[in-house]
Amino acid sequence: MTDRLSDTGRGPLLEPLLATGWQVEQTRDALSKTFTFEDFPEAFAFMTRAAIWAEKWDHHPEWSNTYNRVEVTLTTHDAGGLTPLDAKLARKMDQLAG
Repeated sequence: MTDRLSDTGRGPLLEPLLATGWQVEQTRDALSKTFTFEDFPEAFAFMTRAAIWAEKWDHHPEWSNTYNRVEVTLTTHDAGGLTPLDAKLARKMDQLAG
């Protein structure tokens, strides 16, 4: 199991993500972001690419897809909040959506 991010560890890992549109949820220790694509096939292709990495890292997002939008929430349920794995997957998702 991965440990939750400490108060001092959050800044360096989360600040670059916040600059790319990720948000820390107010109701729980999680990151969320909505990705918007040109159409449904592009959104679904993004989810497929992200799913490969999520499976490889055994760290799976909460997400939903409506037409050209993919809404993503990342948190580590076993740790009860954000961990370095969430930041890692968020960075990868930004790269894949790029």
